[in-house]
Amino acid sequence: MEIRIDKNDQDVVVSIIGRMDAVTAPDFDQEIEKKISEGEKRFVVDLSQLEYISSAGLRSMLSMAKKLKQNQGTLALCGLKGVVKEVFDVSGFSSIFSICEDVQKARKAL
Repeated sequence: MEIRIDKNDQDVVVSIIGRMDAVTAPDFDQEIEKKISEGEKRFVVDLSQLEYISSAGLRSMLSMAKKLKQNQGTLALCGLKGVVKEVFDVSGFSSIFSICEDVQKARKAL
């Protein structure tokens, strides 16, 4: 899994590339924790290049949302497709998160 972080004056866009599972999810958690501890509060997570997400990856997303809520932050996900979208739909996570079509729309939703 590769994590790309693009920070601007208004928000942080986190792009996840590859597979998010029990092995790689802790890397994501660490990157997000670092950004939140730096005071970042507005996040877009771009999942358009994510090929697979396990329950550990879902747990990381939920943990991120909870941490942001505790810090009066906001989160929007975008780019869900294929197996990843199916996992979010079946698990019920699609109704928990703000999910947008692309990064531009997700930024507006924050």
